[in-house]
Amino acid sequence: MKNLANFLFEVGMLKRTPRTGFQFLGSGAESVAEHSFRTAMIGYTLAQMDGKADVGRVLQLCLFHDIPEARTGDLNYVNKKYVKADEEKAIEDLARQLPFGDDYRKTLQEFNARETHEALLAHDADQLEMVLSLKEHKDLGNRNADEWYPFSKLRLKTEIAKQLAETIWETDSSKWWFDDDHEWWVNGGKGNG
Repeated sequence: MKNLANFLFEVGMLKRTPRTGFQFLGSGAESVAEHSFRTAMIGYTLAQMDGKADVGRVLQLCLFHDIPEARTGDLNYVNKKYVKADEEKAIEDLARQLPFGDDYRKTLQEFNARETHEALLAHDADQLEMVLSLKEHKDLGNRNADEWYPFSKLRLKTEIAKQLAETIWETDSSKWWFDDDHEWWVNGGKGNG
């Protein structure tokens, strides 16, 4: 039980581990945990839309994909040009402590190998999370987002993810909550008086 408690504390570290790419974007901040949550929701969505994928497996791949960053930190694309994190050691050190260590190890190996359909969807979910973030920053006036988007889009492998990326880029990120019910937005649902 102690190893499980330690694992859950380690996962909690992702709430305090910043995603470092935002310093290059010039705006925004996000933790690895925030990124992983939305990636999992995107993965679920892609798997449901795909219709052939094992939805649970895609979710597991998405939820686990950045757990090693609790030990290695988040390395953005600039960092990765110069710094090599020993992610395999981080995975193995944690796997040895877990009663489900073999499953954890196999999950990360599958994600990193990018050979299964589920792993491709999980990677696409990871990239679409960045596309969503970029669109949110673009809509707030960050001109760098337009320069980053094509690279994120080129990393997508599945047709469903490519289509979703295009729709995301064409959609106003702040309008999801604002509908055409003008009466509500004027009177707050209180009627005319």
